[in-house]
Amino acid sequence: MQYLTAGESHGRGLVGILEGMPAGVPIDADYTAREMARRMSGYGRGGRMKIETDAVEFWSGVRGGVTLGSPIALVIPNRDYANWQQIMGAFEADTQARTLTAVRPGHADHAGCVKYGFSDARNVLERASARQTAVRVAIGSVCKQLLEAVGVTVASYVTEIAGISTDYRADSAVGLNALSDASPVRCPDLAAAKAMMQKIDDCKAAGDTAGGCVRVMASGMPIGVGSHVEYYRKLDYVLSGHLMSLQAVKAVEIGMGARLSSVTGLHAHDCMYPDDKGGIMRKTNRAGGIEGGMTNGENIVLSCTVKPIPTVMAGLETVDIRSGAATRSAPERSDVCAVPAAGVVAENIVAYVLADALLKTFGGDTLQELRERVGKRR
Repeated sequence: MQYLTAGESHGRGLVGILEGMPAGVPIDADYTAREMARRMSGYGRGGRMKIETDAVEFWSGVRGGVTLGSPIALVIPNRDYANWQQIMGAFEADTQARTLTAVRPGHADHAGCVKYGFSDARNVLERASARQTAVRVAIGSVCKQLLEAVGVTVASYVTEIAGISTDYRADSAVGLNALSDASPVRCPDLAAAKAMMQKIDDCKAAGDTAGGCVRVMASGMPIGVGSHVEYYRKLDYVLSGHLMSLQAVKAVEIGMGARLSSVTGLHAHDCMYPDDKGGIMRKTNRAGGIEGGMTNGENIVLSCTVKPIPTVMAGLETVDIRSGAATRSAPERSDVCAVPAAGVVAENIVAYVLADALLKTFGGDTLQELRERVGKRR
């Protein structure tokens, strides 16, 4: 599979095209709507979430609630475009209105202006904005429905916000989102969640922002998805690359991740034992479900470090690229903390990667063919 997205933060809307989805996959529009609502939720979100509803329109590839095997086109209109049409319109825009020349540290503003020869960072920030993740969640919601049809579940939860962390470790992705979504910060540890919310309040009062860490888990993946034979087919390589493409993600770990540097080999790997069914079982999952670039039958466990949002209300020292004068960055409308939402986006990104990897491994033009082939591996 492959997908493309288009659209600016305050443009007419967001567009996504997903190609390669097999025919016969039942698609529930309410399922997609719930995923979109989950992305918009979370303690610390900003005013934009009060404006948009992120209603997804399916323009092609689905008929009667079932995929056709043809490209799926998704459109998310931006309600706020009505207030920005004279600034962001394709032809009628006043390009001297709402310019941004005090480039913001931590954003794509300065590098994008240098790369494309702009003197107004508006031309960069509108596309670089995390608003673009809305259409990635819409695409991921379709992939999630394919995965669930073959017995794979993807979920996420927050493990840290601004230094407040939890030792909670989920055993399975099944039922996990019901637990995490019940918390305003998507953390199943109630005591840690309360402390995280207080930390977010403290950041807001100081004109500051909060980052953190999210964990994504996938359960039910058959053994051998991915490959060891070429770098670009290694599942850990693909997953890491896609997750690093998510705005604000600065590190991705699989299984124990960075903690592996502090242990020896006897405590780094997952020993194998015969089970009572003639197969193999493990008592640990330090590898995070991936060995040699392939799934090993255990839960896939991924952790993403999300930096604090660089649009801080207190402003950051910077330079005006037109005048060359020192100044402070002016805040665009922004969140104080988007870590809970980042987990939702990350799990939908993972859903796309796993759906694509399943199809690369097992093939099939229809859901029935894919089910039969995956079933033989289990």
